[in-house]
Amino acid sequence: MPNYTLNIRRFSPESGEPAYFETFDVEMEGHRPVLDAILEARAAQDGSIAIRCSCQAAICGSCGVRINGNPALACNTLLRDAVATADDGVTIDIEPMGNMPVIKDLIVDMDAVHWKKVDRVVPWLVPAGDPPEREYVVPHEAMVDVTQSMACIHCGVCVSDCLSMEADPEFIGPAASAKAYRFVGDPRDAATKDRLVHLANDPSGIYDCTHCFKCVEVCPKGVAPMNQIMRLRRRATGDYGIKDHNNGYRHEKAFVSIIEKWGTLHEAKLLPDSYGEGIIGKLNPDAQKNLIGSLPTALRGLASGKVTLPKVLHHHKLEGQQQVKDIYEKVHAREERIELNLYIVGDDADMLEDEPVAAAAAAPADASSASAVTSTEEGVS
Repeated sequence: MPNYTLNIRRFSPESGEPAYFETFDVEMEGHRPVLDAILEARAAQDGSIAIRCSCQAAICGSCGVRINGNPALACNTLLRDAVATADDGVTIDIEPMGNMPVIKDLIVDMDAVHWKKVDRVVPWLVPAGDPPEREYVVPHEAMVDVTQSMACIHCGVCVSDCLSMEADPEFIGPAASAKAYRFVGDPRDAATKDRLVHLANDPSGIYDCTHCFKCVEVCPKGVAPMNQIMRLRRRATGDYGIKDHNNGYRHEKAFVSIIEKWGTLHEAKLLPDSYGEGIIGKLNPDAQKNLIGSLPTALRGLASGKVTLPKVLHHHKLEGQQQVKDIYEKVHAREERIELNLYIVGDDADMLEDEPVAAAAAAPADASSASAVTSTEEGVS
């Protein structure tokens, strides 16, 4: 039987000692999960090893840890796969998840970070008026729209390695954002606009995401939290025209307008256009304040060569720019914005080939908004 070496990070705040790693050798078949090996080490070698677990079937989301530096569910990661990603090809490093305080060994305090952020998005349905006399039958396509966000098991794996949360601990985070879309996309909810206004205007809300894709890569249930954040932005700007205090709306609009005009990103225009539209917009006192505050960023761009004086004075259009404009015209001509839920499989996926799922309520998108550019006939942008 194969022998696997587990290098487990140990830490007990009560001891006053710093964290350290302890090695345990476990004989076990390679098709068994890492969690089984940890529990075997605890049962046979050291009963003080602390790890949170329950269902052992990737349903409860309790056993999130870092395995060889990457967040994952210990019950959903096979030993043979874990050793294949080990730095030395032999020793499996197991640590607690990041971005949350450690209670002991592999157990982190989910209440201190994750659940507080979930509470911020009001994670329950806000009904409109009195309950209906009969059951409220939700359209099938509406529930398909929120299926992906409903798959979240709140394991905290996406929270663990969120780069935006590392930079700003107050960032609402990927898991809470996915939970927010579950209710924003539900046609029974009466607080959709209020939710979006709050999430858009919160300095640590949906516009604080830096699109690192880490949450998409590590989610064990395919929720793709970053996609849900992008959908929240599209609902806020495209459906409700919410012009947030964080310049998120103007930044998206500036970005899309620049691509439409040149086909490539005009770095020198993106920053000023994000703070004010046109010359009059840039003369606004708030825009002036933001532009002055962004001077260090502009100087760093010049120093690094990312922005050069020739590029500022003359930005070259993409060869074949008309093809880009054709895409824009095709999307702008739509009467409704199309959202394709890439999580759907089986019968629902077959249905969607002929009838894509529209955004909840199928509200018309503002053609001038960045959120209007969300899909083509063939798929999602």
